[in-house]
Amino acid sequence: MTAQNNNADNGLTPARPARSAGDELDAAGKSLSEALRVSFIILKIVMIVLVISFLASGFRTVGSDEQALVLRFGKIRGVGEKRILGPGLKLLFPYPVHEVVKIPVEKKVNLAVNSFWYFQSRQELLGKKPTRLPEKLNPITDGYCITRGEKRDIAITGADGSDYNIVHSKWQITYQIDAPERFFKNVYVEDVKPGQVYFDVITKSITPLLEDLIEDAVVTAMVNYTIDEVMFERVAGVTEHVKRLLQKNLDKIDSGIKVVSVELTVRTWPRQVHRAFLASLGASQARQQAISEARTYEEKTLNETAGDVAEELFEVLKGKVVSGTTWLVRLRRQLATPELTVQKLWKPPERMPSICKSCCRNFANAQNSSSRNFTGMPSSRC
Repeated sequence: MTAQNNNADNGLTPARPARSAGDELDAAGKSLSEALRVSFIILKIVMIVLVISFLASGFRTVGSDEQALVLRFGKIRGVGEKRILGPGLKLLFPYPVHEVVKIPVEKKVNLAVNSFWYFQSRQELLGKKPTRLPEKLNPITDGYCITRGEKRDIAITGADGSDYNIVHSKWQITYQIDAPERFFKNVYVEDVKPGQVYFDVITKSITPLLEDLIEDAVVTAMVNYTIDEVMFERVAGVTEHVKRLLQKNLDKIDSGIKVVSVELTVRTWPRQVHRAFLASLGASQARQQAISEARTYEEKTLNETAGDVAEELFEVLKGKVVSGTTWLVRLRRQLATPELTVQKLWKPPERMPSICKSCCRNFANAQNSSSRNFTGMPSSRC
């Protein structure tokens, strides 16, 4: 008692009893259990979010101008028409289970082909005239097509055959993909990298193929036409021929590509023969004009001479048989003297050969003939 009182008097508190090791372990276990419980809750939330995000990534949108193919582990899914998805929102399994390939089937692409145009310097491309034209065509740098030449008359030229001509040309084709599955299977397209647009990758990948095929079609078609037909007379026929050959080549490889149109945008003869070609063109036009005037004069003379029986008379003059005598009756009524008829058809009268007068007499006798076929005029020597 005395000792306790002394301690109290000195201001000292009594010592607490020491905590056991078991109590400390219980506290640590409770803290760990609480931490794990919170961690599991957070993990569950994260897993739920990931599952929802994974499933949500299966929603794919196909544009109004697109059709889609669904690949299941790299193989096209579905049977028949179900293999191709139309526009709209689609729910699929995300990658890598399902992969969607969207192909623009409604977009039309224009491709310019300048392989058959002559070489142009940078100044010429900017619109400036060249200071000096090359003396000869360089087949390595200058593009060109060979056209069929006009048939040469052996009696005039002394040789048989044809002269081929050279034409420079620029082309433009318009195409679209109309069979997505065939296109996907048979046409190589580069892998799409992050940030790239699949349509741009398609266009870049198939351009070399289309250029090679249209070049083959142009070369094959152009040798069937003359330079006049390519330049002026049958431009539409040439482009249609090229389009038909190009589509045939695309169908051979089952490409799924449709040629919408082919245009011959620019065409010209070689610059080295510009003046000579213009002179030849002028001569050809003068020739056609002379032929046209001669035919007009022929029709006018026949109509003035024979009137409504001019066609039958012309057939007789060419040596053809005309059945019946009705046209002879009409001709007798229209013309009083048949010799004048023949003289008007072979102007000038003073140059008419003597045999034509015999034809006239035969013609006069034929008017009174009862035969149904008139073949006696004119003589084969006329």
